[in-house]
Amino acid sequence: MSMLDLATFRATKLCRDPFDFLVVPGFVKDEARAAINADFPRVDLPGSFPLSGLPYGPAFAALIDELRGEVVRESFESKFGIDLSGRPIMLTVRSRCSEKDGQIHTDSASKLITILIYMNPGWEGAGGRLRLLRSGTDLDDFVVEVPPEDGTLICFRRSDNSWHGHKPFNGPRRAIQMNWVNSQKVLRYETTRHRISALLKRMRIVRRAS
Repeated sequence: MSMLDLATFRATKLCRDPFDFLVVPGFVKDEARAAINADFPRVDLPGSFPLSGLPYGPAFAALIDELRGEVVRESFESKFGIDLSGRPIMLTVRSRCSEKDGQIHTDSASKLITILIYMNPGWEGAGGRLRLLRSGTDLDDFVVEVPPEDGTLICFRRSDNSWHGHKPFNGPRRAIQMNWVNSQKVLRYETTRHRISALLKRMRIVRRAS
């Protein structure tokens, strides 16, 4: 049985202002979320970590297998009008946010489509809510604000004006990020970059504790 509500995804209209994006609350089905959260990778540091090399349980693995599958790829191809066949997939996870996270940015030009799936039961705080922006200079000039609530999907086509960010938040904030990227070379580079960044963060924490 699918963990994803692809019927609602397909029925949701693609927004094109100020860039192509889509928001689907409940994209991960309610009945699957508890098991996925129980099996979510254990990461105690802020930042993005490559999924490869992280331990996680079977329900989370089943979700990742479905996200990597042809049905999901074809659904996104149809929605965004893009051919993703043969494009590598990069997967990272976040478990925590720091005050420095969420600054306004577009994604790198090597990324084609960005998918964010949030896995946080409820969200009360004003910070940490992703905003899709009309410019790269004003966090308050947003077209939509998305709380990172359990099962919510936000996805967009990367472009030079696909600005996004969020107000500061410090604490647990679970997210799965999936990108179709241009090439295997890009995938190797980005994965290595994230791993080095994670290692440096761990080293800094060890130094502070010693």
